[in-house]
Amino acid sequence: MLESTSFAIPVLGPCSIPSPLIFSRTIGDAMANYVADEDTIQTGSSLGGKACAPLSLEKAGPREKLYFNPAHVRAGIVTCGGLCPGLNDVIRALVRCLWNRYGVRRIAGIRYGYKGLIPEYALPIKELDPDIVDDIHKIGGSILGTSRGGGERTVEIVDAIERLNLTVLFTIGGDGTQKGALAIADELEKRKLKVAIVGIPKTIDNDLLYVDRSFGFETAVDKATEAVTAAHAEAHSSINGIGLVKLMGRDSGFIAVHTALATHEANFVLIPEAPFHLEGANGLLAHLERRLERRNHAVIVVAEGAGQELLEAKAGADDSGNKKLADIGAFLRDEIKDHFARRGREINLKYIDPSYIVRSSPACPTDSVYCERLGTNAVHAAMAGKTRVLIGMVNNEFVHLPTAQAVASRNKVDPEGSLYRDALDATGQPLSLLNAEAAHA
Repeated sequence: MLESTSFAIPVLGPCSIPSPLIFSRTIGDAMANYVADEDTIQTGSSLGGKACAPLSLEKAGPREKLYFNPAHVRAGIVTCGGLCPGLNDVIRALVRCLWNRYGVRRIAGIRYGYKGLIPEYALPIKELDPDIVDDIHKIGGSILGTSRGGGERTVEIVDAIERLNLTVLFTIGGDGTQKGALAIADELEKRKLKVAIVGIPKTIDNDLLYVDRSFGFETAVDKATEAVTAAHAEAHSSINGIGLVKLMGRDSGFIAVHTALATHEANFVLIPEAPFHLEGANGLLAHLERRLERRNHAVIVVAEGAGQELLEAKAGADDSGNKKLADIGAFLRDEIKDHFARRGREINLKYIDPSYIVRSSPACPTDSVYCERLGTNAVHAAMAGKTRVLIGMVNNEFVHLPTAQAVASRNKVDPEGSLYRDALDATGQPLSLLNAEAAHA
């Protein structure tokens, strides 16, 4: 039997300052309650398809006693990496909770990611208050701007944190951002500086470990379905029409799979977790031919990280440390056209890449609600002196996750699991697009 594992959350010190939030300590009095550190949820989990011990996760929410005196707090907010629906919603929630609930009056918006803390960029701080953020949830992008990289320059960043006299830093970003936040926390500890580092994980691909979903994901699926619906209309209206849509998903195919399920218009969904062949009796091109013979049209949804083994790998990584990907969408477009040209068969192929439209969209209502609650719970955690912590939802409960564990690896679609099986049912594609010799290797 696997033993239960406790994901303990580091705290800067004892909490002795009464919270200005007046909540109830009594269950059953029809009043909102404080949350105690002893309040946890128990959940099972799996990593890479392997069972692991049950997890004991600390519930997020307002504490009765704080570590920081709100009057002394100087908070910083930074958004890093690529754009994602909901960034402004999170910023808005952080500012409003800090200002309206805790009375924090010094809130610094760090411009253009971690680079805003590096002197050579000479980027000014953007002071934030409720009036500035009141309507920003209605627009996409980030009012603070964002950038990739810079998080590895830890000493300079912590120097800037000292100069700004920050007591709390909220890091809104993905895997690279949160790994940078851990390094910042290490340097702060080395200097014996009491600064809370609280992360709101941003991964549009929905590949964060443990959590039910990441913010922006539902908006991404919503917008992606519009692209697939358009691709289907184009394909269905043409002789041997083919709609090819490339969606986000570097290492995980959650957006592609959910979009295929949501639209019921895709006939093939290609994801990084399920390798496929182009040529051969069971390859994609052979099945595409058969589909056109039967129905005269086809729609293919491909995640950006799929089929990389078929392309010449790009060298190096981007500024966030992510391995550079070859363009699977353009590759498939050209290969499909060449294949049918060699056979003298007319096709009409439309290729759609809506990635930047999706990333820059305002959050849909469900994502906006989620972002509001993530931001509010991040403030509660920071004021209680929690650090090296991410806020997420697990089993429909907001919890504190240790940053180190949450970014240790990425969540992936299980090609043997029910989600992918249901996507295969929705598309009608075969269980495997590998030829027999590879499928049994």
